[in-house]
Amino acid sequence: MAQAGNHYFVPEVAKWPIMGSIGLTLLFGGFSSYLNGGSMGMPIMLAGFAVVIFMMFGWFGEVIRESEHGVYSKWEDKSFRLGMSWFIFSEVMFFAAFFGALFYAREFSVPWLLGEGSGAETHRQLWSGYTEIWPTNGPADMGESDFHMGWWPLPFINTVILLTSGLTLTWAHHAMKVNDRRKLIIGLFLTVALGFIFVYLQVVEYQEAYHEGMKLSSGIYGSTFFMLTGFHGMHVTLGAIMLLVMLLRAIKGHFTPERHFAFEAAAWYWHFVDVVWLGLFIFVYIL
Repeated sequence: MAQAGNHYFVPEVAKWPIMGSIGLTLLFGGFSSYLNGGSMGMPIMLAGFAVVIFMMFGWFGEVIRESEHGVYSKWEDKSFRLGMSWFIFSEVMFFAAFFGALFYAREFSVPWLLGEGSGAETHRQLWSGYTEIWPTNGPADMGESDFHMGWWPLPFINTVILLTSGLTLTWAHHAMKVNDRRKLIIGLFLTVALGFIFVYLQVVEYQEAYHEGMKLSSGIYGSTFFMLTGFHGMHVTLGAIMLLVMLLRAIKGHFTPERHFAFEAAAWYWHFVDVVWLGLFIFVYIL
């Protein structure tokens, strides 16, 4: 049985980690088989996905019950905050790698292909007809590019939507601190709605880009564009789901002004995706 000691809560032996490992093994093993034409790949992948979803509901539900029963103390709260902080830091490094790839390609690779610095011989021998243009398809197409994702209108609208969602979430957080549950629920509902609207508009934007011929294989600009915006869209989706769970918990009466770290963790994550999008909007769409 779980025990609450003087300093730290020790949970009982959990079955969820091994269940999650089995689910992920089936999910990615089935996906690999599916990509290689295996007839059982899709069923195995779906079975793994079902196991992972079941594990998440069970494990998260158990943690929520522990929290609501008051077994966590300041020690657990400190661990949760440190864990979430390091998780967000790892996400910062993840996106920094893709921003770095975009910066490297634009500020170093293109000038080298034009013959600057150590790229003079490469330019003369291999790509003498290459001319500077951004976005570029690369030297094979001599720098020609017929598409560039402008910042108007959908990216600008999505920027307004995401920044507004940050304001509604901050409003909900303030309501939490003053124990105003009605405003808390309204603020969370608006934030979740704005988050899913953002994702929908990004899907519309992708459809337009594909219609214009822009794909993941469309040179360095296409690959970095879809990697950055695609992973960001995935993070917005996950953040919106997290906040939806917080909304359902708030409706059920969970959280108090003194104890609501789950809400704070989701809020930290949401503000993080807000900041990443601002970087995307400036460096991918405008510059």
